[in-house]
Amino acid sequence: MVSPEDRAPISDRPESWPVLSSRDLHRDHWVMALRRDEISRPGAVDEEPFGRLVLEHPGAVVVLALDEQDRALCLLQYRHPGQHRFVELPAGLIDGEDEDPVDVARRELREEAGLEAVEWEHLASAYSSPGISSELIHYFVARGLSEVDRDFTPHHEEADMEARWVPYAELHAAVLDGRITDGPMVLTVLMARARGLV
Repeated sequence: MVSPEDRAPISDRPESWPVLSSRDLHRDHWVMALRRDEISRPGAVDEEPFGRLVLEHPGAVVVLALDEQDRALCLLQYRHPGQHRFVELPAGLIDGEDEDPVDVARRELREEAGLEAVEWEHLASAYSSPGISSELIHYFVARGLSEVDRDFTPHHEEADMEARWVPYAELHAAVLDGRITDGPMVLTVLMARARGLV
């Protein structure tokens, strides 16, 4: 038998299970923290509570900056956990709850690429790995680019970043054949094509 929910358009829905206790495993001055929650399944009074790790994350933005020739500004950056120099797009963390994601995207494009854009289109918002992290990434396409002062001094891995303009068709092909594996890059490139924006 089909329930009324089965006939409704498919969609994620907000839900929160009871948290019986919570313990910090790591928390410092940085914006991310790791905690362990003991939770219970609603209505399952005979079941034992169970633990889940939660990486608290403020959210982030990713920018597909395209010039008049549909070339994308790509950044090649070393990422220690992945042990690769990944091909990525300009991106960054949301610093506060009151920050509008498009304003963060503008800031990151200026800081990482020395660019500003006239046109901004919200492409999608997606959770990176909801089984472990609260990170919600907001994806944007930026056009009408011009160079500006970076007003930002890169440190650590960012000081070693390489910037490269890549034709979108080449980027799309590299995603499809697995030469580019950064998740946000893959999602952005495929979504931009699926939405007809490139």
